[in-house]
Amino acid sequence: MIKPTTNTKPGLQMTLPTKKEGSKKATPKEELVGLGSSVLSDIKKGTNPKIELSVRGLSNVTFDKEAKTLVLGSKTAQRYFFNVAHAKKFMQTLEVAAISKSLLDVQKHASLRDVFYMAKRTIPGTKTNIVDEQKETDKAIEDLELITNFPREMLQVNANKMGSVAGKVVVEDAGDIIDWSKLGSGGWSIPSNVEHITFKKVDAKYVLYMEKAAVWERLHEDRFWEKQNCLIMSSQGQTTRGIRRLLQRLSTEHGLPIFVLADNDPWGWYIYSVLKYGSITLAHMAGEMAIPSVKFVGITCDDVVKYELQKHFIKLTEQDLARLKQMQNYEWFAKNKDWQRQFKMMKDFGAKVEIQALSSRGISFITERYLPEKIKGQQFLD
Repeated sequence: MIKPTTNTKPGLQMTLPTKKEGSKKATPKEELVGLGSSVLSDIKKGTNPKIELSVRGLSNVTFDKEAKTLVLGSKTAQRYFFNVAHAKKFMQTLEVAAISKSLLDVQKHASLRDVFYMAKRTIPGTKTNIVDEQKETDKAIEDLELITNFPREMLQVNANKMGSVAGKVVVEDAGDIIDWSKLGSGGWSIPSNVEHITFKKVDAKYVLYMEKAAVWERLHEDRFWEKQNCLIMSSQGQTTRGIRRLLQRLSTEHGLPIFVLADNDPWGWYIYSVLKYGSITLAHMAGEMAIPSVKFVGITCDDVVKYELQKHFIKLTEQDLARLKQMQNYEWFAKNKDWQRQFKMMKDFGAKVEIQALSSRGISFITERYLPEKIKGQQFLD
């Protein structure tokens, strides 16, 4: 019989990780099996079963000034089965690990939503569900990334497709040859897992990424990618992991500069920050996601003044102001005079401006003048 330990208090117990010297990197399946074996070993020894994982959060994230990316620190934590504060998350992590292992066994992929429904059921003899909301399985998947050191895509779990790309690129995906320049008005729908895509041809000077699908559609209809010999890529709001990884691959494997086009607001600027430096929640994947060379092409506060867009001001909300203040204090922005100037200008405006405000200068102003002039003149924020 397993006896609960008496020193487990609510909250995760902090330790420092131990590194295995000269060990061969295990496969995702081997890591999952290792997790199960470790828990089983604890049970057989009669000790309190535990799971060890890196601490995810601001307290364990640092900014690597040399690499110019966020990195996960060395703190780890233990989650114990015989601990009221840990027990349910412990169970959820093992349940999702079992689902991932079953997917690897049959070499099938599941969506984040699929995993939620595969895990959602009532524990026999109780009125308690293993999970009640998708955010619980989503968190468990993030835990498994930390435990196994593999991204969820390698654990056979994908997110929804939420991006499009067009340009003179030919790729091979799942045995199909796909030409991004010949896919009609919708472009190529970017999958959540781009690791297995093979680039057959890449003919472009740079990649222009934008947060809004509507702006992408304007550029695509105007054949901006063809006229400027570039790639145009978009998502629907915050950049998906598949898009971030695809951008990084185009940058590192093909040397393409990445330019970001976003709203003149704290959230558009935050998208740029995440692309360039990585994010706090995914600091453990900065090596596969962050693109330190990325540059911001607009919209800037200077553009608002230059093109007289003040009549399109939208008043900053309390949430906007809080995000603006947070970004001002980020270590990677704190000593950047150009960005601090933008932060101050926006605060003085007390307002933000959307990309579509440029349409007031003409429906194709953004493709015929704004972007060509800024890119040719290298008018970027770095």
